[in-house]
Amino acid sequence: MKFAYIYTVRYICIMIRSERTRQLIIEKTASIFNKKGYTGTYLSDLTNATGLTKGSIYGNFKDKNEVALEAFKYNYKFQTKQILNKIEKENNAINKLIASLNHYRISFKPIFSNGGCAILNTAVDSDDVNDLLFKEVIKTIHNWHHKVTSIIEDGINRKEIENIDVHSFSYRMISLIEGSILLAKTLNKPEILLNNIEYLEKEILNLKRK
Repeated sequence: MKFAYIYTVRYICIMIRSERTRQLIIEKTASIFNKKGYTGTYLSDLTNATGLTKGSIYGNFKDKNEVALEAFKYNYKFQTKQILNKIEKENNAINKLIASLNHYRISFKPIFSNGGCAILNTAVDSDDVNDLLFKEVIKTIHNWHHKVTSIIEDGINRKEIENIDVHSFSYRMISLIEGSILLAKTLNKPEILLNNIEYLEKEILNLKRK
């Protein structure tokens, strides 16, 4: 019994250390993958960022593909958590939609410094190259679209918002945000993003039921 207990404790400690190492690798490489892309990120980038050896990295992940996938999930979750926290503080649909816009209005500088939007970057980088990563991107876009449509549909049901084509408006909102981030960062003109956010805000305010 004593030896079984010692073995169990050691196994748990090893698992905890392994999980911590995995998390360290994900956090240290997330911004690198977002800036350099899947194909542009090399093993040397991972070892330099983490201070770990090749053996340590591939002892915790099957391959670079798995590291990239988890790094993308981390980037997406980090960004989404901030937006959701702002949305949840509001009590009506109009304010929820505007709160999501305000995130980009306030936080565009750290988004740019981190390489831009992880969804857009990874979609372009993984298309026709990394099927597993591309499918994960598609899933996140569907999640974003679902969240926006849910807010609008709830607003319509509560008679806060006029009856509109919910899905078309949601895709237009997402497209304008993503496209604006791309242009604003690429051209180093934040006003492109800020002006389009202002345009979207006016559109959202016009949805308010009279």
